[in-house]
Amino acid sequence: MFQTTRRRLAFWYTSVTAILLLIFASGVYFYVRNTLVERVDDTLNHVVEVVQRSLVIEAAAPSTGRVLTSAGVKGQAPLQVNVDDSFRDNAQTLEDDHIDIEWFGPTGQLQWSTLSVPIGLPLQLNAAGETVHLKSDQGNDQVLRQISRRVQINNQILGYLRVSHPWFEVSKPSRQLVIDLSIWSGLIIVATGTIGWLLSGLAMAPVRQSYQQLKQFTADASHELRNPIAVIQTNVQVALADPEPDAVFQHSQLQVVERLTRRLGRLVDNLLFLARQDGGLIPMQWEELDLHKLLSDVVEEQALIAQGQGLKLVYQGADSQPLTITGDRDQLLRLFTNLISNAIQYTPEGSVTVDLDSTHWQGRDAYQVTVCDTGIGISKELQSQVFDRFYRVDKARSRRDGTGSGLGLAIAKAIINNHQGHIQLDSQVGKGTTIRATLPIKTSDV
Repeated sequence: MFQTTRRRLAFWYTSVTAILLLIFASGVYFYVRNTLVERVDDTLNHVVEVVQRSLVIEAAAPSTGRVLTSAGVKGQAPLQVNVDDSFRDNAQTLEDDHIDIEWFGPTGQLQWSTLSVPIGLPLQLNAAGETVHLKSDQGNDQVLRQISRRVQINNQILGYLRVSHPWFEVSKPSRQLVIDLSIWSGLIIVATGTIGWLLSGLAMAPVRQSYQQLKQFTADASHELRNPIAVIQTNVQVALADPEPDAVFQHSQLQVVERLTRRLGRLVDNLLFLARQDGGLIPMQWEELDLHKLLSDVVEEQALIAQGQGLKLVYQGADSQPLTITGDRDQLLRLFTNLISNAIQYTPEGSVTVDLDSTHWQGRDAYQVTVCDTGIGISKELQSQVFDRFYRVDKARSRRDGTGSGLGLAIAKAIINNHQGHIQLDSQVGKGTTIRATLPIKTSDV
């Protein structure tokens, strides 16, 4: 599933890039090609202007039969172009520039040309450049770029000038540009596909991790719920199967059912809190609180539980003075309850000490709550996992009563994060565990 999604992401990333690259390459090609065409047209226009300025125009002699037109300017003798003198010095230069000139008389007959073989195209006037295709008997097609212009003085037409330039000056660079753009576009698309595959892998990594966590979370939740549900079902079946119900026996069975349902209620409540926390659905109820009083109330509630298990719960406050903090009362109560009850449950004998003190953390004033027990402890290689959900399934963290769900520290860390604080755990196997919860006096969200 993840590989298919990754391939799709890489494919779409590469496809979009390829389309954009194709549009860009097409734009570059047409821009360069049009620039080359305009350059050729400018060259042809320049040649036309130069040739026009170099034309030798003289009065036509009627007896020579070289009068180019019978119509002249009134009161003036007809004019003509001396073809030999006009084009004598241009042939070599035009040949070096790959430019061919054709001069037509006033009636359209060809009089002079730099072409070895006349192209035989009819004369068509065009002030702008025109591309023409020539087909020879040998099958060798020739493409020319031409400009044709009428030459006249006043109302007398002296002739027509046609200037041609080979099209390979445009087609050859254009073909090379297409090859270069194709090669580079192909390389870029391959590189983009590779990068897209790597980036899609990086993008899918958090999704894969979340999916694995969800699978583990579902499996652990199912495991936690299956056992109490089975016990409840067994006790109810035994109570219903007894033909002569005993009030004392039924009372004990109902006590077991009530205890298990209470345990399930806590588990579901914890799961709901974490689910809402993950979805960002828990609104923070910010208010100013007396942290000393809040912690004193929690210690007082947990003291009876510790006393019932033969433990000593000691609270070392700050001389009963108010310690104001901005936070969510319900979440902080839950935080301290989880930390202290966790310490009590994992301490077979000894004491649990709760300490509240002022500190300075990340440039801000803060309070630090320290919960220290003399319990079973945790090995160093497993300490990085203590804030994972359902960590209790590890045998190294078995509680004495087996009633824990392994969600206490995960919830504690979530609450600490909500208050922009920090939680740290230090532990030694057989010597106990110390948890330090640091809470800034005022968060940046308030």
